[in-house]
Amino acid sequence: MTKVDKSNLPSRHVTEGPARAPHRSYFYAMGLDEEAIAQPWVGVATCWNEAAPCNIALNRQAQSVKLGVKKGLGTPREFTTITVTDGIAMGHEGMRSSLASREAIADTVELTMRGHCYDAIVGLAGCDKSLPGMMMAMVRLNTPSVFMYGGSILPGKVPTGADVPADFASRDLTVQDMFEAVGRHQAGDLSDGALEILERVACPSAGACGGQFTANTMACVSEAIGLALFNSSGAPAPYESRDQYGVASGEAVMNLIAKNIRARDIVTRKSLENAARIVACTGGSTNAGLHLPAIAHEAGIDFDLSDVCEIFKDTPYFVDLKPGGQYVAKDLYEAGGVPVVMKELHKAGLIHDECITASGRTVGEEMDRIKGQPDDKVIYHIDSPLTKTGGVVGLKGNLAPEGAIVKVAGMATQEQYFQGPARVFECEEDAFAAVKAREYEEGEVIVIRNEGPAGGPGMREMLATTAALSGQGMGKKVALITDGRFSGATRGFCVGHVGPEAAHGGPIAMIKNGDIITLDAVNGTISVDIDDEDMAARKDAWTGMKPTIYASGALWKYAQLVGSTRLGAVTHPGAKEERHVYMDL
Repeated sequence: MTKVDKSNLPSRHVTEGPARAPHRSYFYAMGLDEEAIAQPWVGVATCWNEAAPCNIALNRQAQSVKLGVKKGLGTPREFTTITVTDGIAMGHEGMRSSLASREAIADTVELTMRGHCYDAIVGLAGCDKSLPGMMMAMVRLNTPSVFMYGGSILPGKVPTGADVPADFASRDLTVQDMFEAVGRHQAGDLSDGALEILERVACPSAGACGGQFTANTMACVSEAIGLALFNSSGAPAPYESRDQYGVASGEAVMNLIAKNIRARDIVTRKSLENAARIVACTGGSTNAGLHLPAIAHEAGIDFDLSDVCEIFKDTPYFVDLKPGGQYVAKDLYEAGGVPVVMKELHKAGLIHDECITASGRTVGEEMDRIKGQPDDKVIYHIDSPLTKTGGVVGLKGNLAPEGAIVKVAGMATQEQYFQGPARVFECEEDAFAAVKAREYEEGEVIVIRNEGPAGGPGMREMLATTAALSGQGMGKKVALITDGRFSGATRGFCVGHVGPEAAHGGPIAMIKNGDIITLDAVNGTISVDIDDEDMAARKDAWTGMKPTIYASGALWKYAQLVGSTRLGAVTHPGAKEERHVYMDL
C-alpha cells in the first residue's frame, strides 16, 4: 500500500495515529479497508429526495461520481442534504421555505464536511436553490470542489389527436405551461379535460424544469464560474452520458486535491463576471441576481446586485430559450451547450479566459478544445444577437434605492416601458385572489409587498399570480412589482427584488393605490410620483413591519438573520469576517 501524505488534509484528524483507533473502528464497520482509510476522503453530497423530478436521479448519478473518485485513488463518502422544490412549493405557504432552504443546504453541507473532516467535495444538485446552496458551501469551505448538475427534464408533448388548444398541442411543454394553463382554465378558456391531459404529459421524465428557469440558469453558471466541468450541465437527466460526466467529476476532484486547487482559486471576481455574462446572454432567471452575490459573499468578494446588473447591461442576448424564447435545455445541449455560448462571448472580448476551472485548465484552454459553432436557431452568433443588451435588467430609482431586477428576454423594446397607477396588495394571496376574480384594471401596476426575505418571511416567488395574468391574456397589459421574487419561468413586465423591502421600511411600504409608477427597463429606472416630502411624511406615519404568523422555528430564525436582497439575502458575515479556513485547521 502506498502511504498518502495527509499532513495538509483534514481527514488526518479522523484517520491518522493511535488516538484515532476508535474512529477507524467505525470505518472498518462500514466495509472500508486500510488502504481506503489512508486515501484522501471526498464528500459526495447530493440533494436527492422523492419530492420532485428535479432530484430523483441524483442518487444514481452519485454512484458514478464515486466510481470516478475511486478511480482517482480517493475514498468517496456519500451524504445527502435537503431541498425545497419550487414547483411543488409554489403558490402557497410552502414557498416561504424555498430561499431559506438555500442557506440550510449550505449550512448542512458545511457542517457535514467539518464534522467528518472530508478533504474535498463533489456536490450534485437539481433544483433551484440547491444549486447555489451547494456552490456556496464549496466556496465557504474552500476545499477542492467540483459541482455537477443533475440535468434537465425532457420536454413534454401532447399526444396526437388530444383535445387541447392548438397552441399547447404544437409546443414543447414545461411546467411553466401548466401554471399558465391554470390561468386559462380560471378564465374559462381551457376545459377540465384539457387541463387533465396537459398535467399528465407536461413533465415526462426525471430532471429539473426544462426552460431557462432558475435551475438551468444556475447550471449554466456552474460551468461559467468554473466549478463544473465544461458541458457537464447540459445533458438531460435521463441521458446515460451523465454517468460519464459523473466519473469525470470524481476524477477531476482528485486532480484538484493533488494540485491544491481550491474553490476560491476558481471563484474570483473575474469568474463571477463570467457567470453573470452567461445569465444575461441566455435570458436567465432574475434569481441569479440573488445567488451570484451570495456566492461572492462566501469568498469575501464585493459583487452585489448593481455589479451583476452592470454586466447584464452590456451583454448581448443571443440564446433563444424559454420562457422568453422558444427552446429548452435539451435543445441548448444539442446545439453545443454552454461551451459554445462562452466561445461566442469570448469572440466579443466578454470572457476572462485566464480563470481556472474544475478541470485544472483555464477557461481559455477549455475553449480551445471546443469545436462547435452557433446554429443560429438556439444559439445565435454574438454579432447578430436577439437583442444588443442582456435578457435581465437592473432598475434603480426612488421606489427602489437599493435596486430591483426585471427579465426582459423576449420583450420588444416598446414593451420595456410601463406607466400606470398602483394597485397595492399586502401579500401574494391577496393579489392572486384579485387576479382570479379579475379585480384589477388594464394599465395598472400591481404591487405585492411584505414578501421580502425578512418580511415574508422567505421572499416567495410570484409565479402563480404572473402565470394567471398570462393565462388571462393580461401579461402585457399590466405590470407587477414586488419585494419578493419571480420564478425563472415568469413572463411579462414583472419587477422583483425591490429594495429595501417593505419590512425594512423601503419606499415600497409607503405606496398607496393610485400612485403613478413608472418602469423603464431601457434606461434602468423605477420611480413613483411621490415627492421627497410626501415620502418622508408617509414613512413617519408607517407603523412598521407587518406581523407574520412565523414567531418561532426555522423561518423566524431566518427572518432575524437575513440581510439585504442587494447583497444576496445572506445570513452570516461571510469570508471577510472569518478567522480561519476549514482546509487549514
